[in-house]
Amino acid sequence: MKRVLTIAGSDSGGGAGIQADLKTFTAFGVFGMSVITAITAQNTCGVLGIEELSLDIIEKQLKAVITDIGTDAVKTGMLANSQIVQLVADTIKRYNLDNVVIDPVMIAKSGDSLLSQQAVKTIKEHLIPLATVITPNLPEAESLLGYTIESEEEMIKAAVDLHKLGSRVVVIKGGHLLSAYEEGTRQAIDVIYDGSNITTLRNEFIDSRNTHGTGCTYASAIAAGLAKGYSFIKAIKSAKTYITKAIKTAPDLGKGHGPVDHQADSVIVW
Repeated sequence: MKRVLTIAGSDSGGGAGIQADLKTFTAFGVFGMSVITAITAQNTCGVLGIEELSLDIIEKQLKAVITDIGTDAVKTGMLANSQIVQLVADTIKRYNLDNVVIDPVMIAKSGDSLLSQQAVKTIKEHLIPLATVITPNLPEAESLLGYTIESEEEMIKAAVDLHKLGSRVVVIKGGHLLSAYEEGTRQAIDVIYDGSNITTLRNEFIDSRNTHGTGCTYASAIAAGLAKGYSFIKAIKSAKTYITKAIKTAPDLGKGHGPVDHQADSVIVW
């Protein structure tokens, strides 16, 4: 069985963070492990509080998992502060970890900030250059690049610019692209750039409030695919199919942005 490690925050509501990651790993038939970086008191309506774990216990979690069970892929999510980002980057280099999927989590679906500005700088300079795939949504891509992205053409430019930061593959998620559905196309557009080729994925846009944890789930599905030996494009397409189905069949829980359906069984890959 292939092994995938998530390094991320805990979501008490179960829709995002390590909870979403582990559910996704199970759906893809890989063995999931977790290193918790922070604990959030969170539900579908918002984040009530965040407590970051010490560098010591984070480092011990990393060492415990990597030196015993090992990994075939790694996915990072909420890393909270610059020191944690640097620790994760140093660990990836120390153990020569491969198939690293970086989801640069910065803002919760509710709008609450999950990452300091200094940490954004550290991600750009020290973590992204180690990535196999990075998966920013539009607000995260804008934060990393310092300019707005308002069209598919600008997404393509942004993907090329983000690639210059060092990741082997860039996936910009276009769910926030208003023009994609204001113009009647009703499509969720993602742009992929591998340094040579631009690939555009167009799936049905699902107008739903149940999108909590979609970024975590998408990135984790990509990591699972890479662990199983998929090409990057197959891993991304498989993840896109999974997250689209997971949104479509969401259980409609909570009073705010509800979680997706991680048991979207029609696309479970065993």
